[in-house]
Amino acid sequence: MKKLLISAAALAVATPAMAASGPFFSLGNTDFVVLVAFLIFIGILLYAGVPGMIGGLLDKRSAAIKAELEEARALREEAKTILASYERKQKEVIEQSNRIVASAKEEANAAADKAKAELKVSIERRLKAAEEQIASAEASAVRQVREQAVAVAVAAAGDVLSKQSTPEWAAASIDAAIEQVGDKLH
Repeated sequence: MKKLLISAAALAVATPAMAASGPFFSLGNTDFVVLVAFLIFIGILLYAGVPGMIGGLLDKRSAAIKAELEEARALREEAKTILASYERKQKEVIEQSNRIVASAKEEANAAADKAKAELKVSIERRLKAAEEQIASAEASAVRQVREQAVAVAVAAAGDVLSKQSTPEWAAASIDAAIEQVGDKLH
């Protein structure tokens, strides 16, 4: 407040009227002429409605700035909404990919377990088949050895009997052997 009073006092003391020589209110005083021209100019401006026009232009500009600010706020809110939507979608996609990876791991583990079980069953089946083939081959070999032994024994017995036997005794021996073979086979 003090500054305003000091400024007003300084203007009153240092007015151009004090600097000019002669009476202030004469057309010979350029300061007075400039003051009158300035007042007429201000009057013309007021009469033409320039302050209203300037106010209107300022009001339009103010309204345009307000509209731009509102539009910017709306765009900002829309951008926030879109950003939140994309962040939500990104989280959903990450969760879905995690679920897919977990599901794939579970499926891979299940497939590996199933393959192990199938491999174990296959190995057991092949071992069993190999054991059966070995047993069959063993039985076949034993049978062939017996057949060969029987053939050799029969041939040897035939030789011995043909050298030492009589026809009556040979017939009785053959009958007895047939009986024994029949008993052993049944």
